[in-house]
Amino acid sequence: MEILFDYEHLRLIWWLFLGVLLIGFAVMDGFDLGVAALLPLVARTDLERRVAINSIGPVWDGNQVWLVLGAGAIFAAWPAIYAAAFSGFYIALFLVLVTLILRPVGFEFRNKFADTRWRGFWDAALVAGGVVPSLVFGVAFGNLLQGVPFRIDGDLRVFYEGGGLLELLNPFGLLAGLLSLAMLTTHGAVYLALKTDGTVRQRAAAYVRAGAPATILLFLLAGLWVALGLPGYALVGTVVTDGPSNPLFKQVELRPGGWLANYAAHPWMIAAPVLGVLGPAGAFIATLKDRPGAAFIASATGIAGIVATAGVSMFPMLMPSSLVPSASLTVWDASSSHRTLLVMLVATLIFLPLILAYTSLIFRVLRGRVGPADIQRNPSSLY
Repeated sequence: MEILFDYEHLRLIWWLFLGVLLIGFAVMDGFDLGVAALLPLVARTDLERRVAINSIGPVWDGNQVWLVLGAGAIFAAWPAIYAAAFSGFYIALFLVLVTLILRPVGFEFRNKFADTRWRGFWDAALVAGGVVPSLVFGVAFGNLLQGVPFRIDGDLRVFYEGGGLLELLNPFGLLAGLLSLAMLTTHGAVYLALKTDGTVRQRAAAYVRAGAPATILLFLLAGLWVALGLPGYALVGTVVTDGPSNPLFKQVELRPGGWLANYAAHPWMIAAPVLGVLGPAGAFIATLKDRPGAAFIASATGIAGIVATAGVSMFPMLMPSSLVPSASLTVWDASSSHRTLLVMLVATLIFLPLILAYTSLIFRVLRGRVGPADIQRNPSSLY
């Protein structure tokens, strides 16, 4: 038990927890983002838009708990990551925050008036609340793999020396952003095919048949770029895994193909990218066979594989520095104290099962499809 809760293992446990929370957010809130982003494509009349919105309206706020948990985990377990991320991605994160704020306002306000322009404005806000976060989160991961231009001084203060938002929109960052957008919109379409009836369901299924292959293609293209044209960051020399959280106590170098080193050292990690390909493929096949439940499970599996691929490729790097590689933040030197990680672990082991149980209960209670007839029977419904 003492070995399990020593500093080294606590850091590793929290790296795993961070991955679980990010996957949980991408799977659970991901279909909310995807549905919102797809509104103009799958819902062309007000009735159809209300069908799509009512499929996620009762659950989106509960799903967003995963975003809160992930952000809280980064803040409490990896404070240096939080500081560096908000320095480097400030404008991008601000855009995400604004569009995420617009989402609940759009849900609550769009049905207050029947005016076409009123509802059109809030529908546009919902679309922005789906597209912008989906794109920006992918762009952020793309820039992490390239390294972020920051340095750390002797007092462990983080200084970001990169450009603004446009610098983040580099070719590989945009490729990662498009992958994220394709992945989440496909997931949203799979959810709509599972939860709606009528024309919205038919259009959503058609989108899955296009979005799933696009996700696979973009994922393979990103992997090929990483393998052939993107050097990776690697620790050199003695690695101290249970020492103080000081990123300056190590050496890091750039290596061609460096992000592939973990797969050579630990072949089981290849399971992550394999799932990243098989998941969307399974969603495509299940949609062709009109098995939306199986398609949703396959889509969620693919998302887990794609997110896990980024994590295991970079391990133990969390945020590499392109400016001063030795200042890169890793699992072993960017964490909170041993006591903080231990207290947080106890709290997580208590509350995470409660969140999972509550989420399962909500989806069980709200099972069933939403169709045009449901909206017409209750024209004053909240959404």
